[in-house]
Amino acid sequence: MDSQIHQVEDALLPIFSQLDLDYQMVEHRPVFTIEEAMAAVPPIDGVKTKNVFLRDAKGNRHILVVVPHDRRVDLLALARVLPSTKLSMGSPERLQRHLGVTPGAVSVFSLVNDSAAAVELILDEEIWHAERVQGHPLRNTATVSISHAALATFLSHVGHRAVVMRVPGAP
Repeated sequence: MDSQIHQVEDALLPIFSQLDLDYQMVEHRPVFTIEEAMAAVPPIDGVKTKNVFLRDAKGNRHILVVVPHDRRVDLLALARVLPSTKLSMGSPERLQRHLGVTPGAVSVFSLVNDSAAAVELILDEEIWHAERVQGHPLRNTATVSISHAALATFLSHVGHRAVVMRVPGAP
């Protein structure tokens, strides 16, 4: 069993059990893009998500943006709405340091590794209002579907409050 699987079992699934959260999980081959996930992930309930890890121009602010899988995020418009300096993708090193995951494995569940609460969470309103949402459980070889109530409980447990908004999409 590789270290990512241990990480999931050690950090995330015990929390789901401890909090008695409603979730489903399916295993699949590694996926790194939405297109790969669409082809590889077995049918599971919930809105498919795209998770974007961002940083501001000075690297002082880190933001996890969660939108529906088919939405492109307009970074310039999002920076104006927040407000923030110019936003860009966070490096794999920053992603590992702040959320403890590698590219392709980031999701709202990665916040379990952000004990310093250094990462802001922005959820698109469509994600927040969905009955169920999907995300990777700290590795890109599985997908979890979680109910809205379970998501709210999880976020409270890990000390993160979501900013819910209509995330500006690119044309």
